[in-house]
Amino acid sequence: MTGERKTLLVVEDDPGLQSALKWAFEGFEVVTAEDRASAMAQLRRHEPAVVTLDLGLPPDAGGASEGLATLNEILAARPHTKVIVVTGNNDNENALKATASGAFLFCQKPVDPELLGFIVDRAWQLHELERENRSLAGAGSAPLKGIIATSPQMLSVCRTVEKVAPTDATVLLLGESGTGKELLARALHDLSPRRDGPWMAINCAAIPENLLESELFGYEKGAFTGAAKTTPGTVECADGGTLFLDEVGDLPQPLQAKLLRFLQERVITRVGGRKEIPVDVRVVCATHQNLPDRIAQGEFREDLYYRISEISIAIPGLRDREGEVVVLASHFLNQFAQDMKKGTLSFSDDALAALEQHPWPGNVRELENRVKRAVIMAEGKQVTAADLELAPAEQDPMPFNLRQVREEAESRALIRAYRHTGGNVSQAAELLGITRPTFYALIKKYNLDIQAGNG
Repeated sequence: MTGERKTLLVVEDDPGLQSALKWAFEGFEVVTAEDRASAMAQLRRHEPAVVTLDLGLPPDAGGASEGLATLNEILAARPHTKVIVVTGNNDNENALKATASGAFLFCQKPVDPELLGFIVDRAWQLHELERENRSLAGAGSAPLKGIIATSPQMLSVCRTVEKVAPTDATVLLLGESGTGKELLARALHDLSPRRDGPWMAINCAAIPENLLESELFGYEKGAFTGAAKTTPGTVECADGGTLFLDEVGDLPQPLQAKLLRFLQERVITRVGGRKEIPVDVRVVCATHQNLPDRIAQGEFREDLYYRISEISIAIPGLRDREGEVVVLASHFLNQFAQDMKKGTLSFSDDALAALEQHPWPGNVRELENRVKRAVIMAEGKQVTAADLELAPAEQDPMPFNLRQVREEAESRALIRAYRHTGGNVSQAAELLGITRPTFYALIKKYNLDIQAGNG
């Protein structure tokens, strides 16, 4: 995952156990400390990703006060460190205190080196995943201001926005609710020559039909009851800048005709007025509606559709953005934890699995709201699937071990090719680009029952 050194800090006051543990962790550079002061010195010097911490440290070797104080000091200095606490047998009370304070896991004495090695390795992998997510979240905001994009799908959208922004082309943003259409519309404005001009946005679905025309085009004094003074509309106020029409698919038909006239002639007439007012504005529209369907149903003007979609940009739903759910969730988690002064929080394994499997019908907005609620509800230092109000994942997520991923993919490909060719091994091998002996060797290697189609 990274070229960073795999450093482990072992905090243990028993010289014999300290020496034994120093050689027990294959692949790690192990440094040791015997008390709180030396532990903090080693932490600052080596910045280890993982720490094993004996709670019984001097001067309270028989208790846990010094160990718990060391734990709190480690996490205050380096919040992302994974601390595995070692407690006395049946010392559940202090184990729970340590976990509530942010410890990754706890082990009871006598320590099983093999089990501890497994836990340390798991802690390292999680630390690296979280570090990578933080890095991606930071880098992800680079393509466009305010937008985190790490998936190929969203990076493609961002590149299109960057190309289109300097032009005056009318842009139609298509996507489900909650996908970030207004953020992308704002990016089109901020990257354009009009960036110093006004940015005016109006939601066509949020304003009653009888008020929408005057909201868009303004009105003259006395045009209707209550029109005490002449008031320019949103279109006129956007002169020299960008006009964003959100949910344009919900625009009533009478106003569709007036918007079309404006787009064709670039002049408006206020309600109750006769004077034509020229307006120089770049128009960006957005909708979650299927406009071709609405055109077929006679609910949206075809000529207006072609006017507002000189360039169309389709924004994928969150479920279709490869690997982006966890990156965005981590970003929101860090943001809300900081805003609410909750310290450093992380997602539990069941939360990560649930995040990856949820279909996200509400897209990024739903994800943001769920993470915000979870930060409020979380009782410890880890956010769980229950905190997110997500059902536990039905099956294990894809593993991170490349060998395991490769073996599973090869097994599926062997079985699929065998079935596809009706059980003809020669044809299956040819389809896979391997020899017949290699096919048989792989079947044996993975212990596959190709007749039944499972291992």
